[in-house]
Amino acid sequence: MAHEITIPRLGWNMDEGLFQGWLKKDGDTVRAGEAIFLLESEKATEEVECLEAGVLRIKPGGPKVGDQVAVGLVVGAVIKEGEDFVFSGTPSAKPPSELRPRVTVGQGNKVDPVPASREKHISPRARRVARELGVDWSTVQGSGRTGRIRERDVRAATTAKPTLTRRTIAERMRRSQENTSPVTLTTTADATNFVNLRQQFKAAGGDAIPSYTDFLVKLSAVALHKHPHMTVRWEGERLVPAGAIHIGVAVDTAAGLVVPVVRDVPGLGIHELASQSRALIERARNGNLAAADMQGGVFTLTNLGAFGIDAFTPIINYPECAILGAGRLQKLPIVVGDRVVPRDRITLSLTFDHRRVDGAAAAQFLQTLSQAVENPGPSLMQ
Repeated sequence: MAHEITIPRLGWNMDEGLFQGWLKKDGDTVRAGEAIFLLESEKATEEVECLEAGVLRIKPGGPKVGDQVAVGLVVGAVIKEGEDFVFSGTPSAKPPSELRPRVTVGQGNKVDPVPASREKHISPRARRVARELGVDWSTVQGSGRTGRIRERDVRAATTAKPTLTRRTIAERMRRSQENTSPVTLTTTADATNFVNLRQQFKAAGGDAIPSYTDFLVKLSAVALHKHPHMTVRWEGERLVPAGAIHIGVAVDTAAGLVVPVVRDVPGLGIHELASQSRALIERARNGNLAAADMQGGVFTLTNLGAFGIDAFTPIINYPECAILGAGRLQKLPIVVGDRVVPRDRITLSLTFDHRRVDGAAAAQFLQTLSQAVENPGPSLMQ
């Protein structure tokens, strides 16, 4: 009996994904649990496993690398050895082996059959970058010898049309604007003790030295624990606080912005948090995040301090309730008593959904967080 292979739903809000190619060939024998094709969704590429053992049949005219595919689309089947099988609505004859279709960029759906002897070649590094950026390399013009596709060719192709990642970002921004009433509060905190404490961690050394972002993630979790209304979500007609505090960290990658989630932050020591955060950021920049790595967050932190930004208006990572933007740390002359002294300062920008949280309640959360930044020691020990 044949078992159809369909495009799975990798996330709760997934309607379509980006097909990234088969890992097996038509006619290969496959085992149950063996990865058979790659699918990208929610800015992550997943290996999709076969649920049955048998012989793989790939549907003629099925998706190519870089094609958008809807959840539930039939792309293949697993049959028994020697079993006759024809896909519904497709011809039983195979296309001529000496030709393969090539879609030319800028010509709509025009198909240009190309002799197999002239198939394109791509360097291993360029192939990896194409996978990370969601680029169909078969449409890229190579600049290497004999037309070989190089990394720079793939990166240049991303300027011609948006990647999946870019489309996903745009879709999330649209949903956030349509489903929230965002308000941004901004405050500046004295970060002198905050900076001094990080310097102490650096001086002590070790494999996982916490970053300023790690400190802010931990301090945010402490503040969220005291103000659980900042994690609420709609469930039917009720507003319900989140059961656990998982915090997303915005990471800038070559493919665009992704938000891996650090889980159960209150239960992590600062060194453990730093280690997990570093691993997530590394996987994000290498294009190796799984969809599960970016799900379940109740609050997001985005830090633009490294770019010299003081304050900004971050956009809520819907369906979360709020997001914190951190600006740069800078030493400024501040009046303390009757003296002007140099003090480190940091600007914190909190965007929250006013439909779910009142302004005063959001301000109280930001005040608690600012106080924790000014005296971080006790909060980091929690």
